[in-house]
Amino acid sequence: MAASLRASSSLRSRLLSPSSGCSPCRLLLSSPVHSDAPHQTETLAFDEIQLSPEKPATATAFVLHGLLGSGRNWRSFSRTLASELQNRSPSDEWRMVLVDLRNHGRSAGIKGFDPPHNMSTAAKDLADLVKARGWPWPDVVVGHSMGGKVALDFAESCSRGVYGEAAVLPKQLWVLDSVPGQVVTDNSDGEVERVLQTLASLPSSLPSRKWVVDHMLSLGFSKSLSEWIGSNLKKDNDHVTWAFDLQAAIDMFNSYRERSYWELLEHPPNDLEISMVQAERSDRWDPDDVERLKALAKRESKPDAGKVSLHVLPNSGHWVHVDNPKGLLEIMAPNFLSAVKN
Repeated sequence: MAASLRASSSLRSRLLSPSSGCSPCRLLLSSPVHSDAPHQTETLAFDEIQLSPEKPATATAFVLHGLLGSGRNWRSFSRTLASELQNRSPSDEWRMVLVDLRNHGRSAGIKGFDPPHNMSTAAKDLADLVKARGWPWPDVVVGHSMGGKVALDFAESCSRGVYGEAAVLPKQLWVLDSVPGQVVTDNSDGEVERVLQTLASLPSSLPSRKWVVDHMLSLGFSKSLSEWIGSNLKKDNDHVTWAFDLQAAIDMFNSYRERSYWELLEHPPNDLEISMVQAERSDRWDPDDVERLKALAKRESKPDAGKVSLHVLPNSGHWVHVDNPKGLLEIMAPNFLSAVKN
């Protein structure tokens, strides 16, 4: 593990996804929101959010968290998004599936996720979940940070027939503050590595959440980051343990920074829109990558051809659903509607 961490010691980006908790995401909620009790299958753990669960869903979105996170990080924002989509088009009944990716959240406690732990196996887990539950394939896949690359891998694999002939390509991807190419390693403050090294140095059983938060603060980490790290603990008798598999998460982190999906963006499959969101204050974007995306977004294409769009979220760092959830909602909601209408 130490060697793996040292190998990535100059990484540029921060990948951590904080829990959204109860924040401004409550804006625009106009009706009770139903979220089923957590489910588990032989594949992934997940939560479902649907405004009117007694009605059949007309469209499905998968929501994918980032490194060391879980589906619950996106619960508040997903509820608000579902409500806004229904406000805009009352006939639409959106079903949001908040997935715990392999080695994260409640999925970390499920057996059967064999190595390698990378973007492709994490994407295949989504396909296995669809097949195991007998669900329709998702119309939209939303992914933040590492989850954004899992979404890209999912679409790429669908288009290549990796999941079988019955697999259906999503109509749209939302890739939220996730650089599509290899992560630039120059000029990094190495925060991700410092977090992972710190967690690796701790025993597997810890005294309490407060002890972990105080320890992180004493090492110079910010209060928001320390509290978010503490939120990823689960009760274990008189102690607490991590709600993720740390070594496997490190493997996924290395895959995240090594994989590139520029080929998919340059040649998107027909009828797929890849909507990229760049956070205005995010520190992970190389200017050349931004210019490359702008050029792809401006490229003319036939009506049924795949396309790329680029949106800039103002007043936000990497944690887009916490820093500016209202702005993110204003970008996503109208484009969700245009993405699924015939």
